Amino acid sequence: MATNTNVYTGTEYNVVGTRPVRHDGYEKVTGAAKYGADIQLSNMLYGKVLRSPHPHAIIKSIDTSEAEALPGVEAVMTHKDFPIIEDQMIDLAETRANARLMAEHLMAHKKALYKGHAIAAVAATNSHVAELAVELIKVEYDILEPVLTYEDAIKPGAPLLHEDMTTHKKSERFARGDDSGTKSNIASHIQHQLGDTKKGFKASDFIIEREFTTETVHQGYIEPHASTATWPGDGRVHIWTCTQGAFGVRSATSAILGLPESMVKVTPTEIGGGFGAKATTYLEPVAAVLSQKSGKPVKVIMSRKDVFEGTGPTSATWAKAKIGFANSGIITAAELTMYFEAGAYPGSPVGGATLCATGPYKIENLLIDGYDVVCNKQKVQAYRAPGQPQGAFAIEPIIDEAASFLNMDPIDLRLINAVQEGDRMPNGVRHPKIGCIELEEAMKEHPHYKEKLNNQNQGRGIAVGYRWQGGQVSSATINVNTDGTITLITGSVDIGGSRTAVAMQAAEILGLSSEDVSPIVADTDMVGYTANTGGSRTAYDTGLAAIEAANLVISEMKSRASLIWEVQPEDIEFKQGIFKCIKNSDDQFTFKELARRQMGSGGPITCSASATSTGVGPIIAGNIIDVEVDPETGKVTILKCTSFLDVGFPAHPSYVEGQIQGATVQGIGWALNEEYVYNDNGAVDNASFLDYRMPTSLDVPMIESVMVTVPNPRHPFGLRGVGEAPIIPPLSAIHNAINDALGIRVNSLPITPSKIIEHLN
Repeated sequence: MATNTNVYTGTEYNVVGTRPVRHDGYEKVTGAAKYGADIQLSNMLYGKVLRSPHPHAIIKSIDTSEAEALPGVEAVMTHKDFPIIEDQMIDLAETRANARLMAEHLMAHKKALYKGHAIAAVAATNSHVAELAVELIKVEYDILEPVLTYEDAIKPGAPLLHEDMTTHKKSERFARGDDSGTKSNIASHIQHQLGDTKKGFKASDFIIEREFTTETVHQGYIEPHASTATWPGDGRVHIWTCTQGAFGVRSATSAILGLPESMVKVTPTEIGGGFGAKATTYLEPVAAVLSQKSGKPVKVIMSRKDVFEGTGPTSATWAKAKIGFANSGIITAAELTMYFEAGAYPGSPVGGATLCATGPYKIENLLIDGYDVVCNKQKVQAYRAPGQPQGAFAIEPIIDEAASFLNMDPIDLRLINAVQEGDRMPNGVRHPKIGCIELEEAMKEHPHYKEKLNNQNQGRGIAVGYRWQGGQVSSATINVNTDGTITLITGSVDIGGSRTAVAMQAAEILGLSSEDVSPIVADTDMVGYTANTGGSRTAYDTGLAAIEAANLVISEMKSRASLIWEVQPEDIEFKQGIFKCIKNSDDQFTFKELARRQMGSGGPITCSASATSTGVGPIIAGNIIDVEVDPETGKVTILKCTSFLDVGFPAHPSYVEGQIQGATVQGIGWALNEEYVYNDNGAVDNASFLDYRMPTSLDVPMIESVMVTVPNPRHPFGLRGVGEAPIIPPLSAIHNAINDALGIRVNSLPITPSKIIEHLN
């Protein structure tokens, strides 16, 4: 691989690009790290939530008297304990949301809209009493007909989940904020258009049109949601919670409780996985109200069943794609229609799908329509590259099929149509620097692609996936210690080693080692506003804040040295951790030497910075996957998997490799095993990890990670986001590999053994 200059082979910096031990490693492996369920406060109570047994029902009455009378119960709440929230949009650090709908989601108001919708909550002296208490709450329901799928929801005359909801239209062709005026379960319609698809299809030599479906899938984080709140007499709420964004929780909690944000303090704990699903709030306002009513701290922990029934998976989808090709392989036109299930409240990731599904390809004539559809299931949440795996699954199998029709290498067909800098995205915006060609060339040159398969039931599939990356605001504070080390304070929750990746960037700027930095994830009172850990933005955006704070430190230390040497600050240069006087080369300090003299030259050195993202940039991922399929049982075995990612430049290569491997495994599970199984009553029949089938180490081979490096010009070290894009291509690569092995295309995920046998028969 060293012959390919676009594949990472070593570092060009002293710290960034190396592989130091992560700062939180010792606490994690010894069990000392504090997670959401580990918080213990004096006189703490334990909360439990009562959930609806019906997917769609009017709540006629709630009688909590027997629960309140149970010895040990100290507080009971329903939606009546939330203030009446008017429609208002609030900033959740990565997205915006309607506060009223969020409150109704947390505690059902007039109707229960899915099986598992929270109805009431109790706080008791122990969890066993709390569980008994919720069983004593009597709820009278008027059961309504549910709509459990997008297909049921869009039928004429279908029961409406929200009586006043009309379809919101989003595109350049629609007036901003335009609504259809027709009451519907379609919450929004987003459309992108380039060129003229009728003209493009007319110019094509052949057209392939296919339909694709995916099912509801869980993110698979191991740690259940857990939140602790105390609302003492001073009126200020303090929350400890496992979350991907403390500031988002603060915004949501303050809006739902009708409090100023300054009256809410959120401390993020360590987090046992999230993948986007812990970027929202479920328990925090509930725990806060129970604390206010009881006068004591309250901790609420979800059971695994609560997690499956009461939190957000990702969307089930239906897509229809039509793509026209010239005999040369050029894509002449494409049309794509997608329906995404949002669950009980609007907000599926259909926007990410419409923008990114065709992302790896230059298509001059393009029409994409996406529909966000509510139905009586859990409100969906983000899952690693939200919407983009489903979007790619509607495109990549057709590209593969076209290559077979043209008798062309599937990578060559992709290279012919590969998107480049300056080409337009579906929304008309031009691409910045992008590594699509470099990644696909690396795939074609890799030894895996040239290996021969051993028997007729084995197949090889390839696919690529695209993710557009925006960015958000992050803040950082650096305290210089007198021993020459620094304390780096940020607001970014660490999920995959980001505190170390950010610390390494500060160390690089200051000429220090990674071990000289003590990174701390702070609460919302201790650091400036910082958006969620999500969107593959953390090492990038929070790294920018740390770099800016480090540059401020250098500037301040130059001023201190100028006082000592009696020169001007501009007479001092800083390189490789050394401050040197330009006028007298004998006057020089190492960073640590000058740090020791800070108290006598003006006092402690503390510098803070908030950085708005310069743009994480587009990301391209790819897979080569070999499978073997047993034609008698339909069992699929993954023989070999190589995952490619344009990382820009890897801050910490080991962590980048881990992100690539982890996301690839999740994509494999999505392709072959994972799905929510709903019965006719809207209940999840496999609401446990025993029945919800995620891949284990026995199901996947060692995954090789190939880091392609097309540096992002918007970042000082060339970084791009790495956490999400690798989940996009496995769904399609496995589909294509199964077709290569057996000659069948199963266009419905997951591709279970029974589906394979059905297609073979």
